[in-house]
Amino acid sequence: MTKTRAVVAPAQDKPVEVVTIEVPNPGPGEAVVRVQACGVCHTDLHYRAGGINDEFPFLLGHEAAGLVEAVGTGVDDLAEGDFVVLNWRAVCGVCRACRRGWPWYCFDTHNATQPMTLQDGTPLSPALGIGAFAERTLVHSGQCTKVDPAARPAVAGLLGCGVMAGVGSAINTGQVTRGDTVAVIGCGGVGAGAVAGAHLAGAAKTIAVDTDPTKLDWAMELGATHTVNANEADTVDAVREHTGGNGANVVIEAVGRPETYTRAFYARDLAGTVVLVGVPTPEMQLQLPFLDVFARGGALKSSWYGDCLPNRDFPMLVDLHQQGRLPLEKFVSEEIALDEVEQAFAKMERGDVLRSVVML
Repeated sequence: MTKTRAVVAPAQDKPVEVVTIEVPNPGPGEAVVRVQACGVCHTDLHYRAGGINDEFPFLLGHEAAGLVEAVGTGVDDLAEGDFVVLNWRAVCGVCRACRRGWPWYCFDTHNATQPMTLQDGTPLSPALGIGAFAERTLVHSGQCTKVDPAARPAVAGLLGCGVMAGVGSAINTGQVTRGDTVAVIGCGGVGAGAVAGAHLAGAAKTIAVDTDPTKLDWAMELGATHTVNANEADTVDAVREHTGGNGANVVIEAVGRPETYTRAFYARDLAGTVVLVGVPTPEMQLQLPFLDVFARGGALKSSWYGDCLPNRDFPMLVDLHQQGRLPLEKFVSEEIALDEVEQAFAKMERGDVLRSVVML
């Protein structure tokens, strides 16, 4: 058992607290990771607000990189000192999705079985099975993906969630390829990742759509060729204008709202693809003329975690970053201390940052 400092959400909508927690020694199939960096993701804010479930107290943080400190029995693919990015979809390999060759849809992903606890023994619910706003965390060994140790932790850890979701929505789900036209609606952390992914895949045009000029500037830095301020122009008309009147081959909706999804649907070319990577809330309803769904053809897809396979995608994307072909460093708006997470949530809600990254 190890004592370590960590950020905990004690109750719904209460400010987070830095407290001392207890991390068990790793059991069979588990690993303890000394966290070096962890991005502040909107999902953490959803946990704090009770938007995921009510299993408080939560141990927040999941977008992380660090060094393996210890492994349990049966773990033969990790060793002390390995530099890893943590992932929240450690595939099982045996469920029906895995058996069909679709492990990114795994229905039985692994987490550590032992709980981390407060000092009084109260079990903690780790965000997405990780809980990495902590000096150390306990995870399933399958949640550890080894990458190039020369990469900066603040950059590599971003692949653990938001950036991977965005990049993957373009290269995995949308299957953007050379010469495609792409529109990305919503250019926060995930949408910016989609812009970077489209650029990486060789899109001829990438049209960034948002209502915030700052986010549009960020999108241009990450590879957008055109921008549309949705407060000043109709999204569908503007995307068509930039694509010869046709609409984009792939439209990625990174907001998760029915009205922006509807615009995405009509902003795509005939037989184009719409990718939903923004996360809706349970009460939302979508209405589309059924004949339009039939007549326009193409594909309507949702993208979970960028349809990534961590052991395939994380090392590849880190290598591309190290080669200067994927500017992950541009996502890091600031590096902060463990006790600055609450302030980082406020900055994120205001749209002041792409990513605040906790350094440990």
